[in-house]
Amino acid sequence: MLTAMGFATIAAVLGLLLSNRVSAVAALTAAPVAAALVAGFGPAEVGEFAATGIAGVAGTTAMFVFAILYFGVMRDAGLFDPVVRRVLRFAGHNPVTIAVATVVLAMLAHLDGAGATTFLITIPAMLPLYDALGMRRLVLAALTGLGAGIMNMVPWGGPTARAATAIGVDANALWVPLIPAQLAGVAACLVIAYLLGRRERTRLAGVAAPGPVPAPVPATASAGGGAGAGPGRGAGSSGTGPAADPSAGHAPDRAADATGEPGADLRRPRLFWFNAALTVATVAALVSAVLPPELVFMLALVVALVVNYPGLKDQTARVNAHAEGAILMASTLLAAGVFLGIMEESGMIEGMARALTAAMPDAVGPGLPLLVGVVAVPMSLLFGPDAYYFAVLPVLTAVGDTFGVPATALAQASIVGEETVGFPISPLTGSFYLLTGLSGVSIGAHIRYLLPWAWLVSLVVLAAAVATGAVPLWAG
Repeated sequence: MLTAMGFATIAAVLGLLLSNRVSAVAALTAAPVAAALVAGFGPAEVGEFAATGIAGVAGTTAMFVFAILYFGVMRDAGLFDPVVRRVLRFAGHNPVTIAVATVVLAMLAHLDGAGATTFLITIPAMLPLYDALGMRRLVLAALTGLGAGIMNMVPWGGPTARAATAIGVDANALWVPLIPAQLAGVAACLVIAYLLGRRERTRLAGVAAPGPVPAPVPATASAGGGAGAGPGRGAGSSGTGPAADPSAGHAPDRAADATGEPGADLRRPRLFWFNAALTVATVAALVSAVLPPELVFMLALVVALVVNYPGLKDQTARVNAHAEGAILMASTLLAAGVFLGIMEESGMIEGMARALTAAMPDAVGPGLPLLVGVVAVPMSLLFGPDAYYFAVLPVLTAVGDTFGVPATALAQASIVGEETVGFPISPLTGSFYLLTGLSGVSIGAHIRYLLPWAWLVSLVVLAAAVATGAVPLWAG
């Protein structure tokens, strides 16, 4: 009975999430509660299951909320502005340097883990250069997606936080062992950018010289305007979607001026070096694990607010400006806690694991992490972040446990591609439509062009993770 109810619950959650008929919060809460009641558990028991699950995700939820708020405040204060300007100056008029600069800018813009912010900064800033030189917009969309995807592995990016929630560990504990693999992925993205830039330069060699190249548009002045002008205006555009995707950890900025960007009065150029040092110290504290991740971001946010925006009114305004994205993600994680608590405490996960283990050949089980890592990017086309990490991963970890496969190994194998490098090709995330809309490329062409490159980067990350021991080649 419990095994059947478990599979039915997973199917219901996946169906609801993939159909986009209800929010993740509704699917992750209603389905397991209904299943537990049908299975014969009383309201008091279901409440205890849910409370246990919520307690297990409280730390991850707090970390995510304060990470969104912290990086939102840093963006308001202008921490990333000088870096963006220097990257644009570096780009020049050479297709190779423009391609490399695109990836670098996307990586830097994605430090806050927000896909919408990354695309609104990178694409409007680089699009005039691509159009003036005759470079293909598919290249712009692909390189922007690669840069954002590889940085989406950070604990506050979304997938890592979800994976940590699903298996009940700190997001930091999953991310730190993957840092060398992530750096290998960064290097792979830069190499791909160089190769695509050279390919564009060769392609353009026989084309008539383009007209004067316009000066790069500073991202801080064009991000909001790009959102209005980009989608649907370029050749081959294929529609738009939400400007911010809460399921990917986006934090929309509501304290914006008419261009959609924070006003000049919010910038703190004199505090640039202080804010940079604070951010470096925050990341160092995360890596060294001297404090719990949620406390690290909480303390960093307090310092950032007090120094950059003294006074209750200004501090409240900055928190409110980024609260929507934080609350949306927090509610999703808490709902996931209800789902996981009921599924695990009721015995549904255990029953499903026994059934799947009996059906799986013994020779396949120990290699499950490697298999998951190999197919992680294509899986992004089938499962959104919530569906995969909250519905599929718990079952995989339960199956892996019977073969001696650590849950962390399966989570880390998933992170190498599922909705990290794979999220820029996933139609199941709202920011995907922002990426294709701002770039003015068709959805089908974008997926066909980016899929092999994204898959290649994920395989490089997986190989590095195997070499460093983060993902076992053969467990058990």
